[in-house]
Amino acid sequence: MRLLIQRVQNAKVVVENETVGEIKKGFLVLCGITHSDTKVQADYLANKLCNLRVFEDENQKMNLSLKDVSGELLIVSQFTLYGDCTSGNRPSFTEAAKPEQANELYEYFMEKCKAQNVKVEKGIFGADMKVSLLNDGPVTIMLEK
Repeated sequence: MRLLIQRVQNAKVVVENETVGEIKKGFLVLCGITHSDTKVQADYLANKLCNLRVFEDENQKMNLSLKDVSGELLIVSQFTLYGDCTSGNRPSFTEAAKPEQANELYEYFMEKCKAQNVKVEKGIFGADMKVSLLNDGPVTIMLEK
């Protein structure tokens, strides 16, 4: 699993002119899943994500987690995180999991995040989504397991 995390002041996902997920302060998370990913990776990354200390404390040090600041998650499925551009100019997506497998693990991952007492919003798996955000910092981090 690959997570591209952006610390945001706000973010939302729109599908067919309708907002389907929206958060205030927290993380916009683009979530990519490959063939070999299991619940073990999802468990690890859900814990890591919810406890990642990249919010500033009273001394302007990145020392607080999402949970510490009552932050929210907007998790969007993103198979293109497994795009391979090593050969030619058109990405290959053969490393991305098949939709059925990816959607099951994506849903599981979101449930594991919710179990950490974090508000979780999402996009619509496989839909044409328009994602907007106000990156805070900017802070952008890649997590992989």
